[in-house]
Amino acid sequence: MILVTGGTGLVGAHLLFHLLNEEQPIRAIYRNEKKFANVKRIFGYYSKTPEVLFNKIEWVKASLNDIPQLTDAFKDITKVYHCAAFVSFEPNKFELLRKTNIEGTANIVNLSISNKVKKLCYISSVAAIGTPTIETNLITEDTEWNPEFDNSVYAITKYGAELEVWRGTQEGLDAVIVNPGIIIGPGIWDYGSGSLIKLTYKGMKYYPSGSSGYVDVFDVVKVMTQLMQSSIKNKRYILVAENRSFKDFIYKIASLLRVKAPKKEVSKFLLGIGWRLDWLKHKLTGKRRQLSKQTAYSVMSKTQYSNQKIKTDLNYTFKSVDDSLKATSSFFEGDFF
Repeated sequence: MILVTGGTGLVGAHLLFHLLNEEQPIRAIYRNEKKFANVKRIFGYYSKTPEVLFNKIEWVKASLNDIPQLTDAFKDITKVYHCAAFVSFEPNKFELLRKTNIEGTANIVNLSISNKVKKLCYISSVAAIGTPTIETNLITEDTEWNPEFDNSVYAITKYGAELEVWRGTQEGLDAVIVNPGIIIGPGIWDYGSGSLIKLTYKGMKYYPSGSSGYVDVFDVVKVMTQLMQSSIKNKRYILVAENRSFKDFIYKIASLLRVKAPKKEVSKFLLGIGWRLDWLKHKLTGKRRQLSKQTAYSVMSKTQYSNQKIKTDLNYTFKSVDDSLKATSSFFEGDFF
């Protein structure tokens, strides 16, 4: 039986749909029943019987830090897809990020070892890849992590989680790690690329000057399953279909949704004022941070990622970003128009 953590998230739900189509017996971990709506909505995009598919999954309520609950979830498990994570770039959320992403992953690794799981796939992030000394250099799996760099709290904990997976491989666990860029896919519109689509539809005044790597959610899922079915082990792979500027990405969304695109580029000076005011607002009111210093830096950075390793090892061809955005924008229109 296959165990999927984070089954109610964007990648997790698409992974479950893919595995169900392969008629695999699946157990999935969840924390909040309200998130089941995400799974059913995503299943409904691709199937006329989402409820039937949903009910084929053995759902187990468990926390990544509750060992008794996890122990029950691991009964008779042969493969694990660890998709669960806490995503935040708020510096004051570091302890929760560490508890979930690092300690939670350590628990998954330990139980995988003790239950003699055949293979584990961990979904990390390009945030856990190193930063090149020269901005224009392509980032690869071998780009070294720099602990002296002003890394975001999210990046630090995803990197720490990877160390737990590598520690597991030293103790006999076969594992693979994937590091996706910004994942494009429908169903969850309040964070990730979904929130950017939503913001573009509502109207944006400015666009950031940086760039990043993008990948379709089904490419992430397909690579994960192919790696798990292969003899490849103890390797990590950057999953990026294309590198694009944020301006090009936002303009493409605006064109697909037939809305106005932002005309002005936000300056470094304005972003600097923005994250400082956001920090002050948080200190005075206790409201959640919306813009951290590290986030401001990342949207200004022109990062470029190489996907050559996965293309070579799996002979994989990625879906184009334009095709991915076209499909995802169509689902967005179906949900909101």
